Amino acid sequence: MLRTVFGESMGMLRKQTMSGLRGLATSAEQAPNIKKFQIYRWNPDTPEVAPQMKTYEVDLNKCGPMVLDAILKIKNEQDATLTFRRSCREGICGSCAMNIGGRNTLACLCRIDRDTSKDLKIYPLPHMFVVRDLVPDLTHFYKQYKSIQPYLQRETHPADGRENLQSVEDRAKLDGLYECILCACCSTSCPSYWWNQQQYLGPAVLMQAYRWLIDSRDQASKARKEMLQNSMSLYRCHTIMNCARTCPKGLNPGKAIAEIKKQLAFD
Repeated sequence: MLRTVFGESMGMLRKQTMSGLRGLATSAEQAPNIKKFQIYRWNPDTPEVAPQMKTYEVDLNKCGPMVLDAILKIKNEQDATLTFRRSCREGICGSCAMNIGGRNTLACLCRIDRDTSKDLKIYPLPHMFVVRDLVPDLTHFYKQYKSIQPYLQRETHPADGRENLQSVEDRAKLDGLYECILCACCSTSCPSYWWNQQQYLGPAVLMQAYRWLIDSRDQASKARKEMLQNSMSLYRCHTIMNCARTCPKGLNPGKAIAEIKKQLAFD
């Protein structure tokens, strides 16, 4: 008899607990957590209309944790004309580089500030021509990357016709360089690049130039150095170090540039 009463009491307690939890879940769903996003908008099809910041409201309770999640939600549910680049969503491709809250970074790696009292402002990468909305024109940036000939160059090849071998120690020298995804966050945060980007190669490209300069398998070091031995391509760097502070991969282009200067100084 006691067991029966106790069992019924426990059953009632479970039902009340589950009911309470469902009530909490329902109340949580009914209390939206609204965050305002101010996004840069410009359409080249209507050049007479000046660029503007457009405000969108997103319920953070129904959105993923990253800024890219919010932008996708806005495009899918509020404004299909919003234009931006994105691909991997894993911080590998560099497509979603933009200026978020005053800092160049990747939208897929940038967490949304949960403070709903502050609007989050999103712009395209600064000091670049804009294709549309959050899409910068990276044509010149990629031309500069091409100019450093970012590929292995050799006069001789292994006699067995196989790959060019490299020691573990020489391979380790490339760590912190090869990981660059060419998102252009560092170059577009550099004041020297803003002022001289037609001639100054910028942090991202110079870091890749150094990556090939120190590759033990490459035999074009002399030609690579000669390309940089002028007053503009390399020496416009004044170690402001915005590049290292903003890099979403945690790399240090400023250090690579300093190493190139050191090599050229001793040639």
